[in-house]
Amino acid sequence: MTTKQVPLSVLDLIPIGEGFNVSDALHNSTRLAQAAETAGFKRYWVAEHHNLKDIASAATSVILSHIGAKTDSIRLGSGGIMLPNHAPLLVAEQFATLESLYPGRIDLGLGRAPGTDMETARALRRDQGTDFPEMLAELQYFFSEQSQNKRIKAVPGAGMSLPTWLLGSSTFSAQLAAAKGLPMAFAAHFAPDAMLAAIELYRANYQPSEQFPEPYVMVCVNAVGADTQAEAEYLATTELQKFLSLNRGTEQYLPEPVEDMNALWSPSEAVRIKQQLRESIWGTKETIRERLNDLVARTGADEVMVNSWIHDPEKRIYSHQVIAAAWR
Repeated sequence: MTTKQVPLSVLDLIPIGEGFNVSDALHNSTRLAQAAETAGFKRYWVAEHHNLKDIASAATSVILSHIGAKTDSIRLGSGGIMLPNHAPLLVAEQFATLESLYPGRIDLGLGRAPGTDMETARALRRDQGTDFPEMLAELQYFFSEQSQNKRIKAVPGAGMSLPTWLLGSSTFSAQLAAAKGLPMAFAAHFAPDAMLAAIELYRANYQPSEQFPEPYVMVCVNAVGADTQAEAEYLATTELQKFLSLNRGTEQYLPEPVEDMNALWSPSEAVRIKQQLRESIWGTKETIRERLNDLVARTGADEVMVNSWIHDPEKRIYSHQVIAAAWR
């Protein structure tokens, strides 16, 4: 048993699988959010990405508004909004509108990467010289009480206390989150190398804030739950293929699982991708419980978020039900 039973949450990139279209992907993710709420997950976050063939989460706040209307209690948020792609005022207005629609349910998670390639970033009017800490300070100002009486203000947004998180895959965001007194979400689902160093740095340097007097760490990992270990590992070959295509710089819709990955990748690719995905958790309830306990023990995480690359939408829903049941 772990020393603490932490909440579980869900990250969704709105994957577009082979044989599905964008409408299908959005419908399937809405059903997943409803199932996650029923299963007892704490949050459901959507990640902003652009110009990726198999990901339909570009209009993140629009998706969150739709899912909010189809759910009742689960917290909703961005995992994250890529702040340098947007004017801070616009982000404040959008997420304050979401909070006004769904009071007490909205989280604003922020990242500093473009969530796409650099050519697309330029098409998004992303300023390559933008300083992320300055943009964060501007965004926080638009949520502040003092901004309410200024000439330019966020309506809605000014004076609103909205939980803001920093997302990261390195120590940079950990340092900034600690200095700002904000909770941190670490992306171990694709960049586990700096996980322990970032968490240690964050906790050691945390400056308490009014909204968050204590540090708070969420760790995100990929996960697949099934009735047998063999089934989970078979479903997880979709995740392996996803990262193989990312490593090769090729594009494809989220692929169906395969029986033999060795027919698709070279030995060196297998080593590299397995190392990148070493924090992924695939298995039965017993395996999931054991691996989650180990993750929490190693990191001291206050919360764990799971992301899944499962092609079949019904099996993706069932996987989350297995994971929730394993952790109860």
